[in-house]
Amino acid sequence: MSAPAATPAPTRPKAARPAPEAPSQPPPAWRRWLAPLSSLRLTVWLLALSIVVTFFGTLAQTEDGLYLAQHRYFRSWFSVWSPHDPGWKWLKIPLPGGYLLGVLLLANLVVAHALRFKPTWRKSGIFLTHLGVVLLLLGQLATDMLSRESRMSFAEGEARSYSEDFQKTELVFLAPGKDASLDRVVVLPDSMLERGREIRHPELPFVVRVRDYSENARVRNRAPMVDTNLPPAATRGVGARAVFQPLPPTRAMNERNLPAAVVELTGTNGTPMGSWLLGIVLDEQTVEGTGGWRAALRPTRYYQPFSVKLLKTTHEVYPGTRTATDPRGIPRNFASRVELNRPATGERREVEISMNEPLRYAGLTFYQHQMDREELDRGGRGISVLQVVRNPSWLAPYFGTVFVLLGLTVQFGIHLVEFLRRPRTPRTA
Repeated sequence: MSAPAATPAPTRPKAARPAPEAPSQPPPAWRRWLAPLSSLRLTVWLLALSIVVTFFGTLAQTEDGLYLAQHRYFRSWFSVWSPHDPGWKWLKIPLPGGYLLGVLLLANLVVAHALRFKPTWRKSGIFLTHLGVVLLLLGQLATDMLSRESRMSFAEGEARSYSEDFQKTELVFLAPGKDASLDRVVVLPDSMLERGREIRHPELPFVVRVRDYSENARVRNRAPMVDTNLPPAATRGVGARAVFQPLPPTRAMNERNLPAAVVELTGTNGTPMGSWLLGIVLDEQTVEGTGGWRAALRPTRYYQPFSVKLLKTTHEVYPGTRTATDPRGIPRNFASRVELNRPATGERREVEISMNEPLRYAGLTFYQHQMDREELDRGGRGISVLQVVRNPSWLAPYFGTVFVLLGLTVQFGIHLVEFLRRPRTPRTA
């Protein structure tokens, strides 16, 4: 009887020796330079700085007013905040401007997508959401740089083919044109009205020298027995009987600056012609000896190729809201019935503009802004003020909001489907 053969012990296969790793290639130089711009930490810092700028901009608005605070803190690249208390004027806090924060946030988002995110269906909602944020940032930047606000004020029966910008002023010289119904106009913007500046224009038969200009001023009749130490503001026109007193600019929302200027005119041969006082509250004045030229200081005008005629005004208030202390009452409805007239196309139609129903026409939006109630109470013609807004990027916020909502919905749906498809673990008894 032979012994059974011994079974050989199983041998463990030898583990494969891992292949040596290839030396990693350093990222390209452009990726190393852009990497800090894609940092999530930078995003948090920029959002925190946005909150800080909003805080100090809101503080400044109490003294600087809405428009100046917007210009200094949100429509700028850099700004410096200082308390309005004279005892604390030494304190100055440098701040980034709204443009700088917006551009950095936009660059941070775009670079992060280019370097860190990979396009997959599972992240399609995130991409749509970020696309909406990019549209919102670009739309806000375009609105700040391209939008323009002005007003159109007229009484019933009057027509306007222009709106006026009450934040800007222009010095105009007018002369009869070849067409009797049209004037020849030379416009000098307020940015040129620096004290002592000499202005020459090829169409003007004289040289303009700005002797004085104030963003806000009081113009009143001169009292010879009282204003003995105040000479007349000018030598010609209304200024020969008036006093010009510069005032600090007002930033209150319920007040308005009244610019005024004193200009000296000299003939092209160097002959002095005199000085004129021009103000936003004064009418046009004739410049004697110039062949019919007239001069005025007025809000900057934006002319349109169509006219708007005010046909009828409607001013309704809630019953019982008029009291002795508040005779205006609480408005329920402002409405203006207007007629659009565009001679180039022959278009003529009537439209009603009310508080919540603006008119969008020719790239402009007409909002019902104000209505002169006192004029209506006196039984006279109603006066309406329309706010005219030109904003080429007005659709960007709508598209941005739609993309953000769509992206959040898609991303939520993807996660919801994944959750429902996940295998359930049976409960143990």
